[in-house]
Amino acid sequence: MALNLETLAGLTTASETEAWAEVIERALAICGAPLDVEKAPGEVTRRDRAIGELDHFLSSVAWELWPTFTSAAPRNADKIVEWWLAPYSAKAVLILDGLSLREMPWLVEGARARGFVVHTSTAYGAEIPSETNAFAKALGFGSRSQLQNNGGSLVHRLAPAKTECIDLPWKDCLGLIDASPNWVFWHQWPDSKLHDGSGAGQGLDLLTRDIAVQLTSDDFWEFVERLATGRRLVITSDHGYAATGLFFDAAEDQAAFLKGALKSGRLLSGDHDAGPFVPPVALQMESPHGKHLLAVGRWKWKSQGGYPTLAHGGLSLLEMLCPFVEITK
Repeated sequence: MALNLETLAGLTTASETEAWAEVIERALAICGAPLDVEKAPGEVTRRDRAIGELDHFLSSVAWELWPTFTSAAPRNADKIVEWWLAPYSAKAVLILDGLSLREMPWLVEGARARGFVVHTSTAYGAEIPSETNAFAKALGFGSRSQLQNNGGSLVHRLAPAKTECIDLPWKDCLGLIDASPNWVFWHQWPDSKLHDGSGAGQGLDLLTRDIAVQLTSDDFWEFVERLATGRRLVITSDHGYAATGLFFDAAEDQAAFLKGALKSGRLLSGDHDAGPFVPPVALQMESPHGKHLLAVGRWKWKSQGGYPTLAHGGLSLLEMLCPFVEITK
């Protein structure tokens, strides 16, 4: 789905809300087709590069859209709360930490194949920065860890609900789901796997293979069925991730600036100089979570120990968009 001149003209003249809606729709169209387990690594890489056209547009032509992201693109945390407040008698939210749009087909097609009704499959915006605890705070929790062992309390935005945060095999998670009508279950996978493999040269390939195995497994879908039994269920994430190993090498001056400012990461908290570059390679942003300097677009640079091949926290679409899949059975 190449960006033709008509599309580019439309995005540059549309309102901020309309532009983000079009960008998100195009990202969903690229990532939404069913995947085959054997061919997934190559196809996911192809789709990632196709999303790169949108990222290039947003970083080289329309970078002024990024500061409007929080206000003009629907925020996932707000959409979850909006859904939670609907008059369902029992409901559950399953947060898969770090799940990106790449993985949506496994959820949608897997749910349909196993007899679930898919009511919604879309994408909403992560918090800025696209970090775990920013999302947790947007839902009213102090941090992700607060959800452990039903520690969520009654003062968050999804109360009342039983809460859990864990990184156990799906089969072990099954026994944690009791008859409580409302559940918020935050699983630390695939983010835990993402960071395990972030330094490996084949980071995206290895992660894609693991995700394909996990999200087509009987254990995973038995866990999902337990959560969905008698409940309306949303499967979502706190943020996505960037396959930074596929990014382009920044030019010498830009690379020196990015390395000096961001080291081997994608963000730096506080108020900082975003550099003299036009188009920019970093943007100084302010959100409900404070001020941050964020890498923008698809650039990588040499750094001590090697730049990670998987990361999140910066401004690229697969970092900043979260799947939102609503199902019942």
